[in-house]
Amino acid sequence: MTKRRRRKRKAPAFNIDLDDIRIQRIMAISLIFLAGYLFIAFISYLFTWHIDQDKVLDFSWVALLSNEHEMANWIGNLGAVVSNMFFYWGIGLSSFIVPVIFAYWGLRRLQPSKFEKRENLESYLVAGGIVTAVFLEYVFSGASFSWGGAVGEVICNWMYSFLGGVGLFAFFVFIAIVSVIWFLNPEWHDLKYFDFRIFRKKAQTSESTVVAVPQSGGNSFSTNSPFEKVESKEGFSEVRYNPAMEGEVVQLENERQLEFKVEEAAKKRAKLVKKEPQETKLEIKDTLQGESGPSEDADPPPMDNEITQENSTETEPYDPTMDLSNFKNPTADLLDDYNEQKIEVDRKELEANKDQIINTLRNYKIEITKIRATIGPTVTLYEIVPAPGVRISKIKNLEDDIALSLAALGIRIIAPIPGKGTIGIEVPNKKKQIVSLKEVLASEKFQNAKMDLPLGLGKTISNDVFIADLAKMPHLLIAGATGQGKSVGINTILTSLLFKKHPSQIKLVLIDPKKVELFPYVKLVKHYLAYLPGLDEPIVTDTTKVVHTFNSLLIEMDERYNLLKKARARNIKEYNDKFVSRKLNPNNGHKFMPYIILVIDEFADLIMTAGKEIELPIARLAQLSRAVGIHLIIATQRPSVNIITGVIKANFPARIGFKVTAKVDSRTILDTGGADRLIGRGDMLLSYGSDLIRLQCAFIDTPEVERVIDFIDEQQSYPIPYLLPEYSGDEDKIGGGFNVNEIDSNFVDAARLVVQNQHGSTSMIQRRLKLGYNRAGRIMDQLEAAGIVGGSAGSKPREVFMHDEVELERYLEDLAIRK
Repeated sequence: MTKRRRRKRKAPAFNIDLDDIRIQRIMAISLIFLAGYLFIAFISYLFTWHIDQDKVLDFSWVALLSNEHEMANWIGNLGAVVSNMFFYWGIGLSSFIVPVIFAYWGLRRLQPSKFEKRENLESYLVAGGIVTAVFLEYVFSGASFSWGGAVGEVICNWMYSFLGGVGLFAFFVFIAIVSVIWFLNPEWHDLKYFDFRIFRKKAQTSESTVVAVPQSGGNSFSTNSPFEKVESKEGFSEVRYNPAMEGEVVQLENERQLEFKVEEAAKKRAKLVKKEPQETKLEIKDTLQGESGPSEDADPPPMDNEITQENSTETEPYDPTMDLSNFKNPTADLLDDYNEQKIEVDRKELEANKDQIINTLRNYKIEITKIRATIGPTVTLYEIVPAPGVRISKIKNLEDDIALSLAALGIRIIAPIPGKGTIGIEVPNKKKQIVSLKEVLASEKFQNAKMDLPLGLGKTISNDVFIADLAKMPHLLIAGATGQGKSVGINTILTSLLFKKHPSQIKLVLIDPKKVELFPYVKLVKHYLAYLPGLDEPIVTDTTKVVHTFNSLLIEMDERYNLLKKARARNIKEYNDKFVSRKLNPNNGHKFMPYIILVIDEFADLIMTAGKEIELPIARLAQLSRAVGIHLIIATQRPSVNIITGVIKANFPARIGFKVTAKVDSRTILDTGGADRLIGRGDMLLSYGSDLIRLQCAFIDTPEVERVIDFIDEQQSYPIPYLLPEYSGDEDKIGGGFNVNEIDSNFVDAARLVVQNQHGSTSMIQRRLKLGYNRAGRIMDQLEAAGIVGGSAGSKPREVFMHDEVELERYLEDLAIRK
């Protein structure tokens, strides 16, 4: 007999089938219990957070397992830690969506028939929770309780700096309206006749909707239609809305459909009323083809050329860029990218600075309740909220002590920060970041800027791109010590304008006493530059020509004001809009006026050599030229009171201050301190109105400027440059403009006195001839007009052109004024 082999039984494999109903129920119950656990922990956190907050922040998971601390939360230590994680570090009060989502998942697995799966429900809850967290942080900003959590605070701060307070509020209103439309989808067209129902009895005339309908073709409305046909006095039918029949379906006979175009009918009716009585007969053709087809007696429809005959008389708007229609502005590819040199601020550095600030304030018995940092390219702003009862001046006086504890230069305290209710401490970063102009000009904020003259200045301390409008400034004063970024700032401003504006829209008048800073822009002579006729170089460097340029701009300003007066326009924008729309006749002298921007690189040298001859025209231009589109940008490295006088400061509300050596210079520029505590290399303060904004100026190197200029120079230009009005100076009046009959009776004596002493001084004429200062000044002007003495040289005596009295007597005989 053969032995039967026993089969070895294999041990059953322990496989978990996730589709098993038992597994589904266990997971459902677990999710529901987890939701209940979190819900109770969150409810408890609302009442016990102030007790557990300090313990949880210093808590660790090892301490959690060892039970070293006791928490007041109803669910114990774990409930306190989890609640703090969701509320403090998460989304604040919106954390209640977490147990709601878990409960929904559990109930849907437990009873799928009663809880149907809704598409994107979890996404809607998460998005709504985040938006709610941001809104709560916006409403309860600065509260000790974490209404929006860390996530809501970070997003709210970013959106507040990006949109501003009003813009952020408008954003929340927009989100609310969109949510109502998306989830409720109300029938908005029901409100169309709301006013008609309420005020129908009070109104003397019917305000119902009126549309013109064809009188031929047999189109009539059924009896149950909410529209009724009424014969009007003008000879055509009207359809009036009847609210009593609202909800009924409009039916037309012969099963035709009619489109009611209310606006077109109203326009036709308005044209009908304006016509003469003999032309009031209006024939409306039935364009709807019925079974019988169109009427044989009807006139054929007008051709296209007959319809547009009236509109063809209208001319197209004038295009100022038409002469250079193929011109292309420079692109960001021409600029260098410094992203490779970006340096991230070390987290340890932030924590160390924060601890040093807190300890320094505690040493002086100053307690704070909150501190947070905003990282910028070169400066980090620490915002602190002092405890109640602490004087702001006490913190302000600790500026040097905080700088000593942090071992940093350039500490600046803003007490308080306008609009925030906090005190700001600006601490320079140990590793500075370069802000490239490419990054600024390529940003959406600059590309989408709807400004007349946008300037991409740089970035704020919150790392946001800052764009300013020169047309609203309307003039800009730049000052700072040597080598702190003034010339780079001017190149940044000019490049911003070249990137955004067409050559027909702006013209640049460049004055460079140093003769080496603005020389690359010579190539733009037929594109963007404007200068006096007859100059050898388009960039003005000679002091005498500078005075003539200012006086020429004054003539240009007066001519523009005369054109504005004729056009009945208040400013250049209104005037150009009228000219573009062809409301002004060029035969009457009207023309398209570009913006003219006067740039002076070193103003101190001009004041030292020309004095009042420079200051007075600049003051007049600054006072009056804004409306006619002439704007001034003045830079100087000597911000002293004899250079930046009160007359100039009064007419330059926008000022940029780079680093200076003394607080007196900072007060001269900005009327406040702060520029003396900057760190240099483009770090600047912009004062505009009552705002004082710290910026890191965008950097552009000379090779980048040359590439941009070469890109423009290679394109088609105007055949002739833009010339300013011709100005005849005093030296042109010596031969023919000198009027002998108008000279002073002491003119000859003063001339002899000046030639004898070879010293042209108004005070000397005043002392020797015993005259008043005004009269002596007029005599000196007459001597200059006669060619006896030279022009004013500031505090130095004037040059005497006559070497002896014999030469003077001959000259006076020629002028027939010998005494």
